[in-house]
Amino acid sequence: MRRTDPVGHGPVRFGPPLPDDGLPVLPELAAVLAASAGRADAQPVGGAPAVLEAACGYWTRRGLPCVPDRVTAGPGAPALLLALTAALGGDRGENGQGGDVLVPRPCAAWWAPYARLLGRPVFHVPTPAESGGVPDPYALLETVRRVRAEGGDPRLLVLSVADDPTATVAPPELLHETVEAAAAEGLHLVSDETWRDTVHAPHETVLLSPAEMLPDRVTVVTDLAGSLLPAGWPAAVARFPEGAAGAALHARVLDVLTVLGARVAGPVATAAGYALDEPEPVTERRAAAVRLHARVAAAAHEAVVAGGALARPPQAGRHLYADLDPLREPLAAQGVGDAQELEDLLTARLGRPVPGGHRFGDDLGALRVRLGTAGLLGGTDEERAAGLTSPSPRELPHVQRALISLRSVFEDLRDDAQRWEPPR
Repeated sequence: MRRTDPVGHGPVRFGPPLPDDGLPVLPELAAVLAASAGRADAQPVGGAPAVLEAACGYWTRRGLPCVPDRVTAGPGAPALLLALTAALGGDRGENGQGGDVLVPRPCAAWWAPYARLLGRPVFHVPTPAESGGVPDPYALLETVRRVRAEGGDPRLLVLSVADDPTATVAPPELLHETVEAAAAEGLHLVSDETWRDTVHAPHETVLLSPAEMLPDRVTVVTDLAGSLLPAGWPAAVARFPEGAAGAALHARVLDVLTVLGARVAGPVATAAGYALDEPEPVTERRAAAVRLHARVAAAAHEAVVAGGALARPPQAGRHLYADLDPLREPLAAQGVGDAQELEDLLTARLGRPVPGGHRFGDDLGALRVRLGTAGLLGGTDEERAAGLTSPSPRELPHVQRALISLRSVFEDLRDDAQRWEPPR
């Protein structure tokens, strides 16, 4: 829905959700949830043993072994990140405030609001040109030292190797340097690994977790909406560090979740445990969904670049991040001078939400947007499901029509740009 009220120029309530997969619910998942719908008992705060054990198996298969008393479940990643931030700042710094939070620029739309809700200052750190999600190590060191010189108390760095919004995967070399810099400054790291299982070319892309490099200072958070559950079934899991400090942090997080009453709904918890065990129906659907979104994202990237915009080739997730700065002059002629106005224009022209980069901590004046791929998959469950089994989903008629519409919008902008070129 298009928004015209200038008062809503960026409040939290207008923040974009995680990119949806746009697909029908997996029948086996629906059956598991339905079978537990008659149970009235509440889940314990932090998750029932079955869910925690399933989460341990999930991470162990990815080279991150853990035990259930170092794992917590919550009703979505924002609730877990809120609890983590509150727990990490509970011992108050020299200025009497909780610890300051560092995030990349740009970053997931929900990372900064939860910290500000707690009254914690949030500082954005630039990312390198090749990828988002992980700050440039030298910029990180400079930011930490500047914040401390100004009386701040930086304690927490949130990052994501497979990133929303940029849809990139940070290379291991960059991640290693950033993790070393963060460790040298005594920061605790939260690694948002929601998108790690959505890498488009898993055999060609090396994805490492910061927890593999710094096991005693990294908490891993995974929202199951990334690749295991529908977005409308909120559930997430967190893996805490080794050692006494990790045990204490885990306990404090459980305290915060208890105060919030942040439990996973019983039927959703049952479905989460089933999905985390990764039975064949779940892994087959996930692989098919990743292939589908990878192919559609590649086609969307071609359309956007052909229209004169800039965008890194998407490597993970269900989205891409486009920079329309090369089209700034013709956009200005249409009254578009910042990311909010660009969001309004593209949302109206494409008929679906196109959040501007300012939602992700980017500069308001930068003409950047996140484009999701779910809206390109069709208008009915039958159309969307067809892409899962098609060897060439971009050639399906309904996908073709959506891609043609996307290309047409960007080509119109490009043609406007060409008319604006000064005579030689």
